[in-house]
Amino acid sequence: MHHHSPIRRTMLVLACASMLGTLPLAVQAQETPIKFQLDWRFEGPAALFQVPATKGFFKDEKLNVTIDAGNGSGGTVTRVASGTYDMGFADLAALMEFHANNPTAPNKPVAVMMVYNNTPAAVLALKKSGIKTPADLNGKKLGAPVFDAGRKAWPIFAKANGVSNVAWTAMDPPLRETMLVRGDIDAITGFSFTSLLNLEARGVKVEDVVVLPYPQYGVKLYGNAIIASEEFVKKNPEAIKAFLRAFTKGVKDVIADPKGGIETVKARDGIINSELELRRLKLALDATVLTPDAKAEGFGEVKGPRLSLMASQVSDAFGTKERVKADAVWNGSFLPSAADRNLFAAAKK
Repeated sequence: MHHHSPIRRTMLVLACASMLGTLPLAVQAQETPIKFQLDWRFEGPAALFQVPATKGFFKDEKLNVTIDAGNGSGGTVTRVASGTYDMGFADLAALMEFHANNPTAPNKPVAVMMVYNNTPAAVLALKKSGIKTPADLNGKKLGAPVFDAGRKAWPIFAKANGVSNVAWTAMDPPLRETMLVRGDIDAITGFSFTSLLNLEARGVKVEDVVVLPYPQYGVKLYGNAIIASEEFVKKNPEAIKAFLRAFTKGVKDVIADPKGGIETVKARDGIINSELELRRLKLALDATVLTPDAKAEGFGEVKGPRLSLMASQVSDAFGTKERVKADAVWNGSFLPSAADRNLFAAAKK
């Protein structure tokens, strides 16, 4: 009688099982691990990433994604460049600055999908200051953390609106709105959806705040994009495509059910105020994602002339070592089809 060796028996079992499709998952498909860093804490907008993670959209694409909080876009860019993270969410201007200031860095990240088609940067002041338009900022005292996106892009805003003679005060992020309320400064720069709610938390009524959004005053900068390290792009192009497919599905989900989106963030970080973060999420979507520019260009996409203009503006405003090369910071080849990226069909406006 003929005995099969144990190895041969295992091979036969595997062969039969694979024909029947009953292989253990680990053997069926290896999941690609992706370490992902956000630009900031787990607040409302983080739902865009938490939903696909929580609902298994990444898993369905055979990805094992871990998402960590960040502490500003600059840090996220640096950590993706260092290889600590494979991918991240960061302000495109911060990515451009890194490229132009570190021309010889070996692993420069690239943006693979535009999420905030318009920068959320804005100038905020209290109505009682008499500030109504950018012209009213001439000779005023402004404040923001040094790494704030609006602070760094200020020269672009100032040039577009003929503002000069502004005195800047730097502070840690938690003090920004406090100093405005106390009257230590006349106006601040910040992400509109963050600073507005922070002011409200300090007892200011929304109707007593003047918001001057950069995009409405001639500063058409792109905002946050999904970025990936050069090495990860080379080694895992299919995983990047899979990530963007799952993410896009998640964004549609968040737009259709923002409240459900916030629940996924709450599950991740129990200390958040759900009601507040729901408002922050909706403000963020309206200011950056569901905008006329995003509709015209297509969610996820960038337009060459606008990208080139931004590269030139960032080179000047940030005083970078080298000029920013627009084509070096962007790779749109991993995007899902335009039809799959049509959020505006999903948006119940």
